[in-house]
Amino acid sequence: MSQEMEYESKNLLTKLEYDTLCKYLNHTNIKPKVQINYYFETDNFALKKQGAALRIREKNGHYVLTLKQPYQDGLLETHNKITHDTLQLWLRNEITSIPNIDSKLNELSISRDKIKYGGQLLTERIEVNQFDALIVLDKSKYNHKIDYELEVEASSKEKAEQVLNQLLEMYQIEKKHTPNKIARFYQSLQ
Repeated sequence: MSQEMEYESKNLLTKLEYDTLCKYLNHTNIKPKVQINYYFETDNFALKKQGAALRIREKNGHYVLTLKQPYQDGLLETHNKITHDTLQLWLRNEITSIPNIDSKLNELSISRDKIKYGGQLLTERIEVNQFDALIVLDKSKYNHKIDYELEVEASSKEKAEQVLNQLLEMYQIEKKHTPNKIARFYQSLQ
């Protein structure tokens, strides 16, 4: 198990804005990394109601279960590496016990047996270190949709917001309300 604080700011992009940022930020032509997020929630969206999210991320043949919870001005992420077999159980709604995740769910008064698999989102991700931050360009595919997103991760919420605003101004991109990926995923099912 590991935990970390995440400070990020994000903005949805049009395909043209995404292509422009790829051209100027990805000047070394980094190939996108592919990752798949498998999302989990209760029938009554108990996680969402508390600003939390639960996912398994598949990346480079590794699987990490992550519970994100609001904490101060960021997100507290609790991670647990799992096996491919555990992933398969969870995808069949056989939600096995992962003690550190179970304890965090208990803190949220959410029973593990209420958690269900919701679906997957595939992301092609380009990461560039610039302006003392990690700049992420994502192209995500889910439920017959494709969207594009600029995300900035930094050492504080203020720094992430500052770099995001700087990039939006530099490339004349309109600031847009940007729900997180899991929210966009579940909205697309309605």
